[in-house]
Amino acid sequence: MRTIVYVDGFNLYYGAVKGTPYKWLDIPKMCSLLLPKNEITQIKYFTARVSGRPDDPGQPTRQQIFLRALRTNPAVSIIYGSFLTNESFMPLANSPVWKRRYAKVIKTEEKGSDVNIATHLLCDGFRHQFECAVLVTNDSDLREPVRVIRRELGLRVGVLNPHPHPSRELIEHATFVKTIRSGVLAVSQFPDEMEDAQGRFSKPVEWQVPSSPHPGT
Repeated sequence: MRTIVYVDGFNLYYGAVKGTPYKWLDIPKMCSLLLPKNEITQIKYFTARVSGRPDDPGQPTRQQIFLRALRTNPAVSIIYGSFLTNESFMPLANSPVWKRRYAKVIKTEEKGSDVNIATHLLCDGFRHQFECAVLVTNDSDLREPVRVIRRELGLRVGVLNPHPHPSRELIEHATFVKTIRSGVLAVSQFPDEMEDAQGRFSKPVEWQVPSSPHPGT
């Protein structure tokens, strides 16, 4: 079954990868393990270029190395939204209403990926580019394009959910929903050393963690 996979990069990261040893994630391998009966013709990865933060100036470099690893697979295309970082004053939790206290915080926000995913999903569906679409996300905002693809075109739409609890809105309209578990992430890692047309490159040093005998710990 011809399948296109649409990956919400930030949803995947914050739902399944952040705080784990599995940041060097070989997404095409993960998809092939979770969709063994599907012929995956394309993987569209939706993200935004991050900005360095005072406490983590190397974040953009690590992201670019990861995207470089993804590009070694010809089935992967990367579609960019925008990433906004700004300072803002936010109220402190539990401070009384009559004496509200505020703290200056750095807010980061990714914009555009949900719209980009919906646009590509609908365009590909109406152009008959797939028999099955698979979303890697738990974003309930994608409920309506999923409904349109299912009801209007009669095509299958699956969800690989990076979060512990799937969105009810997506469950309502999706053909199937699978949870991305730590065991799959553990066996879907790129090699530490890789090579592309530009030469050799390595997994970011910050992600070089000692192997654990128990995946997920």
